Amino acid sequence: MIRDIIETRLREALAPTSCEVIDESALHAGHAGAKPGGETHFRLKITSSKLAGLSRVAAHQQIYGLLKDLMNNPIHALAIEITPQQKS
Repeated sequence: MIRDIIETRLREALAPTSCEVIDESALHAGHAGAKPGGETHFRLKITSSKLAGLSRVAAHQQIYGLLKDLMNNPIHALAIEITPQQKS
């Protein structure tokens, strides 16, 4: 499952205290990029000290970099919500 691949990569690279990957594909049925069976549109909610101090753009770039081979196919859309955890 694509959702599992996303979560595994993020957990390995960013050691988040919270990581939720939500498949929202059903909400986009009939829209561009939607495919039967889903796994095309995701929402990510993540908290990680490795994102602390980064601008929103830099944090998103880091996440997209980890998933670059999945972007556009099979992932059509990825909404990202980041709550940076303070570094200890």
